[in-house]
Amino acid sequence: MPPSIMRLGAMVLQTRPWHQLSDEFRAIEEVGYDVAYVADHLTHATMPGRWLGDAFTTLAAASGVTRRLELGTLVASAAYRTPVPLARAMATVTDISGGRLVVGLGAGSPACAAADRAAHPSAPEMMDRFVDLVEGLCQVWDQAAEWRGSGLAFEGVETLPLPPGVTAPHLLLAAHGRRGLDLVARHGDGWSTYGGVGVADLTPDEFWTRVGEQAAGLTAACERHGRDPSTPRRSLLVGFGKLRPTESVGSFLDAVERASTAGFDEVVVYWPEGEPGDRFWSDPEVHAEALSRLGKT
Repeated sequence: MPPSIMRLGAMVLQTRPWHQLSDEFRAIEEVGYDVAYVADHLTHATMPGRWLGDAFTTLAAASGVTRRLELGTLVASAAYRTPVPLARAMATVTDISGGRLVVGLGAGSPACAAADRAAHPSAPEMMDRFVDLVEGLCQVWDQAAEWRGSGLAFEGVETLPLPPGVTAPHLLLAAHGRRGLDLVARHGDGWSTYGGVGVADLTPDEFWTRVGEQAAGLTAACERHGRDPSTPRRSLLVGFGKLRPTESVGSFLDAVERASTAGFDEVVVYWPEGEPGDRFWSDPEVHAEALSRLGKT
C-alpha cells in the first residue's frame, strides 16, 4: 500500500477528565486521522497514581463529539473481560457511534487480572483465556444461548446480541506468536501488534526486524488456515519503545514508509499526552504537518 493512502490512527491515553479529553477527540478528527484508539487497563505500571477512564464509556462519549472518526480499543483486555458483557459493550458503542467501532482485543496484562480478582495467571493461562474470549464472542454473535470453553462459559442468554439493523464491529486481534497469529487467521477481521514483550529495549532496526517477522508469521498462519493473507487489516502501534515517530515530521513519514514496506496498512502513533519531555508527549504541529503531507487533510 502506498504510504499516502495508509490508514493512520492516534492512540489516546484517557488520563484526563472528559471536559478536557473531548477536545482531543475533536482535534484528532480535524487533523485527519482515520481512527482514534483508547487503552483498556484497570492499572498500569506507566501510570501510577493517575486516572485512567473506562475504554468503552469513553468511546461512547467520543462518538458524540465526532462524525467520521472510527473509534476503538487498543486493546480490550481478555485478562478481565468475559464474552457476554464484552459483546454487550461492543454492540452498544457500535449502535451509538453509527458503526464506527473497531475492537482491538488482546490477552491483556497480568496486573489487570490481579486488580480485577487478585489472580496471577501465567502467560499460557492468559493466552488460554484470550482464545476462550474470542471464541465465546463468536458464539454470542451467533446467538448461542449457552457455550462452554476451556475456562470461560455462559448460559441462559435470552437477549439478542446486537440491536436490530446493527452488525458486529471490526475485530482487531493483538498477537505476536504462532498461537495468537493462528487465532487472528481463524477469527480476526484484522491484526494488531506493537512489537510484543521487550519492545522497549529494541533499537529501531531491531523493532522493524521483529514486526516484519511477525507480519510474515501472520501470512503463514493465514496460509495454514486456508485464508487469503491480504484479507486481515494489519495495524502497527509505533512509539512505545525507542522508536519515536512523532519526534519530527521526517520520523513520522519514515515510520509510515517502513510500515508500508513491511506489509502493514495501518499505523498508530501516540497522541500528545502530558507535558513536553514526558514519555508520550509530542508537538501537535508534527501530527498536523505529517498528515497533511500524507494527504489526510
